[in-house]
Amino acid sequence: MRVGIISLIHESNTFASTPTTIDLFRRDGLLTGEEIRAEFADGLHQGTGFLEGLAEEDIEAVPIFHAATSPSGTITKQTCEELIGLMFEALDEAGSLDGFLVSPHGANAGEGDDYRDLDGFWLTKLRDQVGADVPIICVIDPHANVSERMISACDATIAYRSNPHLDQKERGLEAASLMVRTLRGEIRPVQRASFPAFGINIERQGTTLWPCLPLYELANGQLARPDVLSNSIVLGFPYSDVEEMGSSAIVVTDGNVQLAQQLAAELTDYMLANKDDFVGEYITVEEAVEQAVNSPGPVCLLDMGDNVGGGSAADSTLIAHEIHRRGDTTGFVCLFDKPSQEQARAAGVGARLTLTMGGKTDDMHGEPLVAEVTVKSIHEGSFEESEIRHGGYTHFDMGPTAVVVTDTGLTISLTSRRIVPVSLGVVTSIDLDPADFQILVAKGVHAPVAAFEPVCKTLLRVNTAGATAADMRTFTYQYRRRPMHPFEVVQVDEIQV
Repeated sequence: MRVGIISLIHESNTFASTPTTIDLFRRDGLLTGEEIRAEFADGLHQGTGFLEGLAEEDIEAVPIFHAATSPSGTITKQTCEELIGLMFEALDEAGSLDGFLVSPHGANAGEGDDYRDLDGFWLTKLRDQVGADVPIICVIDPHANVSERMISACDATIAYRSNPHLDQKERGLEAASLMVRTLRGEIRPVQRASFPAFGINIERQGTTLWPCLPLYELANGQLARPDVLSNSIVLGFPYSDVEEMGSSAIVVTDGNVQLAQQLAAELTDYMLANKDDFVGEYITVEEAVEQAVNSPGPVCLLDMGDNVGGGSAADSTLIAHEIHRRGDTTGFVCLFDKPSQEQARAAGVGARLTLTMGGKTDDMHGEPLVAEVTVKSIHEGSFEESEIRHGGYTHFDMGPTAVVVTDTGLTISLTSRRIVPVSLGVVTSIDLDPADFQILVAKGVHAPVAAFEPVCKTLLRVNTAGATAADMRTFTYQYRRRPMHPFEVVQVDEIQV
């Protein structure tokens, strides 16, 4: 038997100012055929799980298409068309297939009505082409906005169970196991989902923390039920302005549609009954830095408004300005700023110069920080990560990087590419020791935790402005459902749909 593998992975922040183009996919990962096998061999991604899970059962894995790039703005219409064209061209060349393991992100959003639910679009197109009898089993990021089309197109959908995402390979192996059992006729997976008009604040989406932990314990309990094959909590991605934006739940059973719908509703009923617990709490920049300065260090300040893993600019200066203003502590911050990096590199190690750093992508993430700095070091910016980290990737590339220091105790890494800080390599690969800093700024919410928690005594989530501001109520939506919690004051029975 032959099972095809297809992935299209992008977390689309429709509030971000920089559109996502085909060039970004080509830069970061646009692969077909055996290039995919080479990319994910011996890795930690769900793609690795697909390949290894099938190989263990002597089923031929047929890599077809993979496209991925870092979270950023809306995918342009031209890029959507080109990606879909390349995907189905590769599918046509793959020959006869008995099933498909697929990886849409779940928050792919493109320009125009056809592509706003890009994942639903291509999964439906795949289902229409291969027919109703070919199993399609899907792995998604829990930061997905799941649509009815996505659920209808697949036999089973599995979301990662951890945030930060540390179980991607495990979920890939789970999907491969379901596929093997399906092809052998041992099970007949069916799925249903529950879609309340309800959103979980990003600050409250830690899967091992209250208030999400009891919800996941409820989901884990369901797995012991007869006929339950899988279930998923979908946390949602509030930074995509799409009709399906929000949190949801999915249950996959062995042929029992009624049970799948009942248990999916049980999970979302819990969300709604505890809806006020998921709204979030906020600490200002000034409060966070004050607390960090007066706590045992290092302290990690998580910059929620410039969450690079959610598609933000990666050049917010809001926390950097406060550390620089105070001048009474030591801090580290990474800023995506290619022009400043080039200026520092040209000046050379040891040179002193005045740089205008960060705050250049848009007007959402603070004014540039203008300061006299000393160039500490220069680097090529690529590094490897051997541990399981959020995202399942092992190779990282910040592009050419320059490290500069101010006279106020602030160390700034100026990178040529946006980098999601899911590996401590963003610090250690540029010859810096985390222990030398009182404050380490990580541009994220939950994704950096696995990397920074081992070296930081405290982690504080900071309510900064930006394209990923923690309070979703600060954004203006055109397409979301109404009424919807927490935007409108509504009763529980009004938001269950």
